[in-house]
Amino acid sequence: MKRILVTGGAGFLGSHLCERLLANGDDVLCVDNFFTGNKDNVAHLIDHPRFELMRHDITFPLYVEVDEIYNLACPASPIHYQYDPVQTTKTSVHGAINVLGLAKRTGAKILQASTSEVYGDPEIHPQPEHYWGRVNPVGIRSCYDEGKRCAETLFFDYWRQHGVRIKVARIFNTYGPRMHPNDGRVVSNFIVQALLGSDITIYGDGTQTRSFCYVDDLIEAMMRLMATDDDFTGPINIGNPGEFTIHDLAAGVLRLTGSNSGLVFKPLPMDDPKQRQPDIGLARQVLGWEPQMQLADGLERTIEYFRDRLLTQQIAELAALARLGKTMQPAMQAAPHEIASDQSEGPSAQTA
Repeated sequence: MKRILVTGGAGFLGSHLCERLLANGDDVLCVDNFFTGNKDNVAHLIDHPRFELMRHDITFPLYVEVDEIYNLACPASPIHYQYDPVQTTKTSVHGAINVLGLAKRTGAKILQASTSEVYGDPEIHPQPEHYWGRVNPVGIRSCYDEGKRCAETLFFDYWRQHGVRIKVARIFNTYGPRMHPNDGRVVSNFIVQALLGSDITIYGDGTQTRSFCYVDDLIEAMMRLMATDDDFTGPINIGNPGEFTIHDLAAGVLRLTGSNSGLVFKPLPMDDPKQRQPDIGLARQVLGWEPQMQLADGLERTIEYFRDRLLTQQIAELAALARLGKTMQPAMQAAPHEIASDQSEGPSAQTA
């Protein structure tokens, strides 16, 4: 049984990873500061005898004894990582230094959840691992893009200088249950808007492309990467090579939800990439992996999750209104007497 640390373990990807590791028979320490992570994502694991949850920010050192580390801690959606860009960079850079220091001290193997954003707005399509990228170092996305690039640098320098056993995964767009409903990412945005009957917001003209990997496929690839021999470090692309336009995605969500929502087009945000598609040849060769979930099937599962979540939220809101109504009822019953009293006192006061 391995002792495994998952930073960002209460987030979208982290919570699924914790589940898989527990199912694999491992002992899991889930660390999260809950900025974007949510306790609800791991609530069903709390009573598991091999699961431990710790509130901690990895920009501060962590002193634990572990055999493996999955470093997933960092806000991953533009809304969240642009909220506090300085802290985002600190999480990527200081966080990497701290978890690498932990790996160096304990001899743990460590996997960095890097990102396809290291390629920026690419000039090569699809993007292979040897492509160095085209990133704006001073734009509004730079706190995330450059933070992740610097983290990769640190990982490889700790490997070369200190012999730390590293794995670097470049993760492309991933979706599935437990995505944050308000994180601004295209899949969650479209699904929530469609289920609420709101207009679906498309940034740009909808012809820009993305590739969407279902979360179960991604977690499988990450675990296979961690299990590779120490001489394989990556970086390695993990994602679904199927390419879809944003307009195609919107049409698919509308069809699967049965929504009558319209489409609204807004200007494309600064530095938003026009194309994003992974070359997964290395993952096929080294990991023996490729994604299994078709987009329509994965969207159906994700839609069902958000439908249940929105229903639960609506029920909670109705229950809160009912409680409020009961609280106000005694005051409403007393109100007629108070009015009558005011009316009886009025004429006498005028007479006086």
